[in-house]
Amino acid sequence: MNKAFEDNWIAPLGPNVTGFENDIKEYLDPDKSNQIEVAALSSGTAALHLALIMLGVKGGDEVICQSMTFAASANPIVYLGATPVFIDSEEDTLNICPEQLEIAIKDRISKGVKPKAIIAVHLYGMPYKVDEINEIARKYEIPVIEDSAEALGSKFKGANCGIFGDYSILSFNGNKIITTSGGGALITSDMETKKRAVFLATQARDEAPHYQHSQIGYNYRLSNICAGIGRGQMEVLDKRVEGRRDMFQFYVNLFRKTDGIKVFEEPSEDYFSNHWLTVIEVDESGTNGIDREELRKCLEAENIESRPLWKPMHMQPVFKEYPYYGTGIAEKMFKNGLCLPSGSNLTDNDRLRIEQAILNCLTK
Repeated sequence: MNKAFEDNWIAPLGPNVTGFENDIKEYLDPDKSNQIEVAALSSGTAALHLALIMLGVKGGDEVICQSMTFAASANPIVYLGATPVFIDSEEDTLNICPEQLEIAIKDRISKGVKPKAIIAVHLYGMPYKVDEINEIARKYEIPVIEDSAEALGSKFKGANCGIFGDYSILSFNGNKIITTSGGGALITSDMETKKRAVFLATQARDEAPHYQHSQIGYNYRLSNICAGIGRGQMEVLDKRVEGRRDMFQFYVNLFRKTDGIKVFEEPSEDYFSNHWLTVIEVDESGTNGIDREELRKCLEAENIESRPLWKPMHMQPVFKEYPYYGTGIAEKMFKNGLCLPSGSNLTDNDRLRIEQAILNCLTK
């Protein structure tokens, strides 16, 4: 950051931007076994928007999207005048359900509209069922946008999340496992595709001695200052992942002998989650009538923040009229699920406070 100020590289280009892109690329694909390029952008939402544009999504098209996710996964679909089609979760990872995905694709095709893309999310850092989702996508020749906003540092079968989609996105918002204060990245398959994305992200300015624009562009590039923050953050990313996973293990141990509380873990050794947030499901029949909301309020009374899971998109007022395919898994998890404090910097004293507050609530 100091170097950026000294050299007067403040604008959305400069050596930190290039360096940050290379840092991400080397992290995601250390053995260079995949062809990927990285474009550093102002947010993960911007990356999703550009990915949809690059895939030719426009008004009247349909895009499939995981229902249980943050609204930023779905909003860019509507930016383009397209229709989101929401898909329920499956119970192993809480991510997009392969069975409901295929049901939805068949039904949309039967109605005369083949979806233009699938947005699949690694929710709370837990990888989705990559093999099954990609197999369905290939079968129907629909590209996948891999939303890895919450999953930097997570892996599936030893490979880093962020390389599994036709396009993939990352987020470096202030609440993510590392941050540039605000920022994101688009991962593409080749340099020409990256150049196209960067062109659109820098107001689509044509090559000319004057300012000339032949198409609509966007102010989506990351600044050299924020990229400098990102370069420093990449140096501690693995420690941040370790800290989150330690917090997850703390909760596993805490609830090991507690009836009515399920901690969501990786379903098999194929999955490695950064555990950006640790998720529990509260079954009040096993907790003496204590439900998710009462547990949340007990923690809040001790100045300990916890949150319900993302409210599914198909339940949101702004999206409730759009198509949805599912069996109620997402609704159930929204009702009973809770995200617990998971910060990489929580101390032993913090953990003791959390443990005492939870046990006091469950035994009162």
